Amino acid sequence: MHHPVADTSLIRHAHDEAALWHEGQRRRSGDPFLTHCLAVAAIVADIGMPPAVICAALLHDVDDTPCPPGRVTEHFGQETADLISAVRTAKLTAIPPSALDFAIARQPGLRPTREQAVLAVRLADRLHNMRTIAFVAPTRRYLVARETLDIIAPLARGAGLTDVSRELHDLSSAVLQPTSTAFAVATRALSMLTLLLPTPTRARWREEWHAELAALPTRRTRTRFTLQVLLSTPRLSWTLRRPTSREHRC
Repeated sequence: MHHPVADTSLIRHAHDEAALWHEGQRRRSGDPFLTHCLAVAAIVADIGMPPAVICAALLHDVDDTPCPPGRVTEHFGQETADLISAVRTAKLTAIPPSALDFAIARQPGLRPTREQAVLAVRLADRLHNMRTIAFVAPTRRYLVARETLDIIAPLARGAGLTDVSRELHDLSSAVLQPTSTAFAVATRALSMLTLLLPTPTRARWREEWHAELAALPTRRTRTRFTLQVLLSTPRLSWTLRRPTSREHRC
């Protein structure tokens, strides 16, 4: 823990408040909405933020509940209320890179700047949303992944949060390139089919087939092409071997 002497009673209070106001709310996955609040808070704690920022993470979506205006200020202070407001409204691209050095902010006894606290919660929120993005509609899923890859992941990397940046990058890439696994399977299948061809010709046909496969735009067209190659390879092999057979008979 980055703040071993911190009073956790405030965090427990924030948990209870989040549980109260998010009661009955569900995520698209069907999980209680509180699971999202807890996940975001856990990521913020792993980043090394102090209790006040962890509380803001637990309560970052409370404005979307019947929670009365002013209650957060009353129970957690103006600083936490302002931080929650900033998390909801701040434009991350407007934060200067010089304000994003987490190496100092995560040292015990030091307080993060407002910009660092806002970025920590926003990154944690996006990271958990990316972990559960399979439940989002495809069009929205693509837009979120594109923004994450182009803007959010580089911000995390610039702030020195390498692990967060890497996971955001990997999760986004998986959404934007969903056929990568299928493509790899088709590529291996084509490579195996070249083993039916005469040895001197294998490299040429493997290169040609892989190039044609990479040029096809959809999984359906790549699957069709792979099946066509599968069906035609025995005849191609027989054709390629014919000249050698004739020379041998002569």
